[in-house]
Amino acid sequence: MKEIKENTELVAFCGLYCGACKAFLKEKCNGCFKNDKATWCGIRICCKNKKITTCAECNEYTNPKDCKKFNNIMSKLFGLLFKSDRVACIAQIKKIGISGHAKRMTELKKHTIKKGST
Repeated sequence: MKEIKENTELVAFCGLYCGACKAFLKEKCNGCFKNDKATWCGIRICCKNKKITTCAECNEYTNPKDCKKFNNIMSKLFGLLFKSDRVACIAQIKKIGISGHAKRMTELKKHTIKKGST
């Protein structure tokens, strides 16, 4: 199993930290940027088309909750099941930058900010 390491390339387009994800650590996933099989992810496609690293850089929406690609039924289910707050992840990236986010998530050893913890 891989060790959790700080790496900005492991911050997913939606703000999750792939570097602390169980699938990534068990080498079952390469992370969002290298997972070319993730053609189902509208966020990934949108960010790649806009040539941005994360939704934190999007000029179209100041609040990711307003974006239908970011705030869709699948993301709502994911958030509910895993108590994940991707909006908080994006807010953290906007506040402390992608490097700060990667560092913070590595320190916490978490792939997401839990709902209600901000």
